[in-house]
Order: sequence, then structure tokens, then C-alpha cells
Amino acid sequence: MEKDNNEAAINRAVNTALRISFIALLIILSFWILKPFLAPVAWGIIFAIGIFPLHKKLSKLLGNKDKVSATIIGILGVALVVVPVVLFANSTIDGVHDAYEAVEAGTFKIDPPNESVADWPIIGEKAYEAWSLASENLTALILKYEAQLRGVVPKITSAVGGLVSTVLLFIISIVIASSLLLFAEPGKAAANKVFATLIGEKGKEFTELSMLTIRSVVQGVIGIAVIQTFFLSIGMFFMGIPAAGIISIIVLIVAIIQLPPTLVMLPVIIYAFSMGGTTAAIIFTIWSIFWSLADTFLKPMLLGKGVDVPMLVILLGAIGGMLLSGPVGLFVGAVVLALTYKIFDSLVKE
Repeated sequence: MEKDNNEAAINRAVNTALRISFIALLIILSFWILKPFLAPVAWGIIFAIGIFPLHKKLSKLLGNKDKVSATIIGILGVALVVVPVVLFANSTIDGVHDAYEAVEAGTFKIDPPNESVADWPIIGEKAYEAWSLASENLTALILKYEAQLRGVVPKITSAVGGLVSTVLLFIISIVIASSLLLFAEPGKAAANKVFATLIGEKGKEFTELSMLTIRSVVQGVIGIAVIQTFFLSIGMFFMGIPAAGIISIIVLIVAIIQLPPTLVMLPVIIYAFSMGGTTAAIIFTIWSIFWSLADTFLKPMLLGKGVDVPMLVILLGAIGGMLLSGPVGLFVGAVVLALTYKIFDSLVKE
């Protein structure tokens, strides 16, 4: 009898292990199947949480028409991504085409550098030499650096491909976000249940904290980066800086990863002085430095606004998360650190 009981127990254990293994296998396979969609879905959720207050205000103005509001936000969001990219692409293509025709006609000309270029730190002499050679004989310059240029072309192609992929990712994410806006309440209810299961009665409080933290990062990190890039781009546009569009994209990326845009703008400022027009260059320098450092007074106003967690905690979470897992980590890291802070703060108060 005892032997039969042992065999039954072993059979149950084996059956349980097989079922658990089968479920685990299904979960792993499902993850790999859905992996290509995880990034746009994650960004879609982040965008939906970030713009939900705007959606509610617009819906109210339209007579509580949530579908119309979500559709308008989706169309405007896609337009904000597509229109600048198309304008930038057209400008770049036209510029390359004009340059090619000028080279073919023998009318292409590069102005010689200002003498001050040679005084630039570290790269001054080499930059002055290459620039001078380009202004005198562009073909000679190309032949001189042919090997380096061949190595750069694949990198440029790869960068263009990466930019196209990123644009498509954002378009898909915005479409997903506009759809998720219609399911905000069920989504919040599901999050409440998850947190209630994991934490208990404070589940709703942690759901609210997670949403507010994501909105805070959208405003205090991405929002400030966009503001800085916008005004720095205006300065470069009025100064006639070449490749201002590409520089603006680099500035945006640098600002989002929480590095000072001054790192990008300093060579641009030096270039502005080298092209003459001291007064305009000085004004451009003041403008560039001001907006490069604008995050120092904008962050206290926007980052952590409405969140019962210190701004430093959210900022450290955003930076650490991004270093650990890329752009999405900006939000994941901030939420994780905010929740951790809140748990320990509750324990201390109790």
C-alpha cells in the first residue's frame, strides 16, 4: 500500500514537472515569437501614458469623443515624425544633387578657411590643411583620403538604415499608443490587480506612481531635450550652419542621454567664428550656451513634477536605466527606482 502511494506521488510529481516544463517552453517560445514587437509595444505604452492627459482634455473639448481624440493625436504624432524627416531627406538629396552637378560642371567651390582655424586646439593644423586643400583642389583631397572615405561610406549607409528603422519604430509606436488610449481604464485596472497581488492594499498607489513617473520622465528628460534641440536648431538655421539637420539630431540624442549639448555645439561655435562675422558669432555663442545649459533650470520645474519622489531619485533611475538597457530604460529605471524608494520610505515611516 505504501509502495503504491509512493509511486502515485512520484507520478504526480513527474506530471507536474512535465506540465510546468511545457508551460515554460510555451512562454519562452511565445517570447521569441513576440520579441520583434516588444520594442514598439513598449514605446506605445510609454507614449500612451505620457500623452493620456492631453487625450482627455482633447476628448472633453470634442464632446467626450475618445475615438476622435485618439485618431487626431495619432495623425498629429505621425506627422510630427514624418514631416521633419521628409523635409530633411529632401534637403539632403537636393544638396547632394546640386553638389554633384556643380562638380560635374566644374563650378563647385569651397571657400578657403579663416586663419583662425589653424589655432583650434588639437585638430587646428590638420583641419586647416585639409580645408585649404579642399578649397584649392577637391579631387586631390579625395585622393589623399580615399582609404578613409571608403571606410566611412559603409558607416554612413548603416547610420541611414538605422535612422529609417528608428523612424518606422516611432511611427508604429505612435499608432499603438493612439489605440491604447482607448483602453486606458481597463489597462489601469489590470495594473492595479497586478500590483495588488504583488504588494497588497497599496497596489493602486503604486500604479499611480508608475504612471506619474513615466509622465515625469517624458516631460523632464525627453521634453527638455526637444526644447533644447528646437532652440539650438533655430540658432544654427539663422547662422547658416551646414548640415544643421544632422547636428540637430545628434544634439537631441546627446540631450536625451543626459550629456551636455555643449559637447556638440562647441565645434559648431568654433566653426561660426572661423567663418567671420564676429558679432553674429558672439550672439550665436551666447544663444547656444544658454540653451545647452537650459536643463539646469528646466529640470527642477518639469522632472518629478506631481510625483511624491525626489527629483534626484527619478533622474538617477532614468540615467541608470538607460545605461543598462537603452532608451526604454529611461522609463523602466525611473519607475523601478521610484517604486523602490517608495517601499523603503513606507517601511521607515512605519
